[in-house]
Amino acid sequence: MFSIARNFLWFASRLTFFTAFAFSMLALLSAPLHAQDNVNHPNTGCVSAEMVRALVREGNSVRVGPAKQLVSQKAGSHENEKGIVLTRTQDTARTLQEAHNWFEKGARKGYAPAQVNLAVLSLAGWGTPANAGTALYWLREAARQGYALAYFDLGILYLNACGVRQDYHEAFGQFEQGANAGDSAAQMNLGYLYDQGLGVERDREQAAVWYRKAAEAGLAPAQYNLADLYVRGQGVPFDENTAFAWFQKAAQQGHSGARIMLGSMYAEGRGTEKNPQSAYEWISAAALQGDNRGSATLLALEHQLTPEQLSQSKMRAQLLARSPNRASPSELALAH
Repeated sequence: MFSIARNFLWFASRLTFFTAFAFSMLALLSAPLHAQDNVNHPNTGCVSAEMVRALVREGNSVRVGPAKQLVSQKAGSHENEKGIVLTRTQDTARTLQEAHNWFEKGARKGYAPAQVNLAVLSLAGWGTPANAGTALYWLREAARQGYALAYFDLGILYLNACGVRQDYHEAFGQFEQGANAGDSAAQMNLGYLYDQGLGVERDREQAAVWYRKAAEAGLAPAQYNLADLYVRGQGVPFDENTAFAWFQKAAQQGHSGARIMLGSMYAEGRGTEKNPQSAYEWISAAALQGDNRGSATLLALEHQLTPEQLSQSKMRAQLLARSPNRASPSELALAH
């Protein structure tokens, strides 16, 4: 059975903004979705899918305190909410400029989610000239308040040299703070840095610990990476049954690499009973998503299926490929 390289949520921050503009940047396996043509966003290379994807209010998106706080009671929350609403309307330059103005008002009142959102717009150049320095300033202000999303986004900037020199050690420190504050995307990235020995000595046992936290929170790339550790016996005992279970969870969310690995395990009867028809369905679904790394396996499987089975499997693969959860959570995030 071939294997696919582990994923890194390069952009695993949650811009509490632009759910419709999710740039799915999950390192090796996904391509960005682009915003409308009438929006100028020169720095989208530094803006992640989670940054842009997790436009959720503070009480729902941030796992910093033991209890949810009433957002409406915080100074700056009203302005932040107005900015969020504007980002969900038609994305004209004027609308984004208005959103930027509201986020700035909330940020200056000390509201951490507005500070993160303002940083995201400043980094991407939405409604304002792109300015990584401004983004850094506001992210650091939010981080000073212990706001988990800010740690994550700062980690992304240092990881990808966005407005700062690339510094894996600093990225590690930021992700670690976000991970300890309960941010699942930061946990995922922290696991990856341990996994690859970036900014810290390689420790795959620790990688497994952090991948598991993010995987249990539902992040498909973390589920995939944890499964990959089990199938290799790195940092955890070799266990194909457990690997299969985690690949299955990620595959059900639309993770194409996990779908290929799941199909390969079905094809070879590893971690599960051999099932060529299920193997064909999962690998074919990944191919329909644009991931053709299982094409050789698909050709081999076609000879093992009857014409009726092949027809059924192709129909099921199309349904899987059209499932709504094709992108996994990850990315700089606008904070509600």
